[in-house]
Amino acid sequence: QVQLVESGGGLVQAGGSLRLSCAASASISSIIVMTWHRQAPGKQRELVARITSGDSTLYADSVKGRFTISRDNAKNTMYLQMNSLKPEDTAVYTCAATWAVATYWGQGTQVTVSS
Repeated sequence: QVQLVESGGGLVQAGGSLRLSCAASASISSIIVMTWHRQAPGKQRELVARITSGDSTLYADSVKGRFTISRDNAKNTMYLQMNSLKPEDTAVYTCAATWAVATYWGQGTQVTVSS
């Protein structure tokens, strides 16, 4: 069973930055894709960013130019650098990782952006 643990969430003022981390208990060098999702109160979960095994990235339109997804295989960790944060970015952010046989999810970390 692979575990994913997010960290780095918190309270920040609008315009500020946070960097989220997603640490895996197994090697991420063979993953197919890793993703960040978020869910705000009363809203559906949405895909925020994705990075593939070939380091191809994809972003939701709402975060393009502000968020950057990356990973460090040596540390088995994926990151989400979030800049120019807006109140509408407030949500629980959850990471997921897909290997050949299964997808695993973290528990999530709260990000709150005050206006």
